[in-house]
Amino acid sequence: MKKKRFRENIFKTALARFLTNEKWTKLTVPVFSIVLTLIVSSVFLLILGKNPLAAFQAFLAGNGFAAKVSYGAGAGMISDFFQFLNVMAPLLLASLAFIFGYRCGLFNIGIAGQMLLSGFVATITIGYMKELSPWIAKPLVILVGIVVGGLLGAFIGFLKYKFNIHEVVSTIMVNYIISYSTGFFINSKFIDPISRASKVITPASRLTLTKVNIGGFYCNVPFGIVLALIVAFIVHYIFERTVFGFELRAVGSNRNAARYAGINVGRQIVFSMMFSGILAGMAGVTYYLGYTNQILPKTLAGMGYDSIATALLGNSSPLGAILASMLITVFQNGSSYLSSVLGVAKEIASVITGILLLFSACGGFFRYVAQGYLRKVADERAYREGRAQEEAEKAAKAAEEAAAAGSEESKEKGGADE
Repeated sequence: MKKKRFRENIFKTALARFLTNEKWTKLTVPVFSIVLTLIVSSVFLLILGKNPLAAFQAFLAGNGFAAKVSYGAGAGMISDFFQFLNVMAPLLLASLAFIFGYRCGLFNIGIAGQMLLSGFVATITIGYMKELSPWIAKPLVILVGIVVGGLLGAFIGFLKYKFNIHEVVSTIMVNYIISYSTGFFINSKFIDPISRASKVITPASRLTLTKVNIGGFYCNVPFGIVLALIVAFIVHYIFERTVFGFELRAVGSNRNAARYAGINVGRQIVFSMMFSGILAGMAGVTYYLGYTNQILPKTLAGMGYDSIATALLGNSSPLGAILASMLITVFQNGSSYLSSVLGVAKEIASVITGILLLFSACGGFFRYVAQGYLRKVADERAYREGRAQEEAEKAAKAAEEAAAAGSEESKEKGGADE
């Protein structure tokens, strides 16, 4: 049976080149993952009997990117947008925390615990001090988050360096310890009997200004979003423009080669986890002392795990994490309005986020398949060019033989006439 020849598809070839372009691969692969997520999510919504376009419009409206059907008193698109920024700030910082460890070859899955401990310590040390002014309390809150998160991250890095305890195992165990320890102290010392969460902090120490009148609308203005954007550019600069960032990336790429090149691998592991913890601590204080204003006992923030999806979607790039955190926040923050408009469960946002995480994690596989397809295209074109050249040579040879035969025939005819 004759083997069927490979046939090139123009659309597939264009898509494969789109995914394998070295210059734009940090952008093209996430865009492809987002498109696949939207397609699969649309199918899922259709199965539920809902209009996908209406669902995506509801996601946008819930975050201030589109108009809602109606608004309450003092609310509008701008207030929804500031709420979107309020949620995005800790998510961006948490994703940067994951990226800092990931670029050094470490998987910091304990961001939620680091956020909780930093938020708890900042709450009980600064959040309940009524005599502090906002100009002192807010910087102190951020400082406490940096110190607590950095110390906890450095401890995880030390366990990895000194005892070779895998960071995934140690961070999961530490998460449990932090969750139950802080839950015990909240329930015994700082519980609000009505909300069953920790007591609210003072307005002076909160990193979100509440009910700020902007154009007649009451908005919650977060300081954290400015902090998060500045930190994103700083982290980008560290990785792309400093020796320290180069050494971190070298350790993440190949620890043996980095050690052979003279890099202190153990020190870089500890520093990487320390800075990852610092960023997670900053995320914790912007979340617990900014967005929520309270801590639920024995509950880890789901944002700590959403940050992994955000970092992967952003292709482990600090600048890519900005766009990725915007998209994840649109899904998570817009779920309530989606539920009220279309009558679907709020958890649909988590399903979509999970689909997005799945496709984001398959980025390397997408590039591998695309590169394989382009190799087949190159082989097929080389084969066709070889066949065409062979046919041309046969035709030229046949023409030469015909010309030679014609010349011989002419000579024979000339001899017969003589």
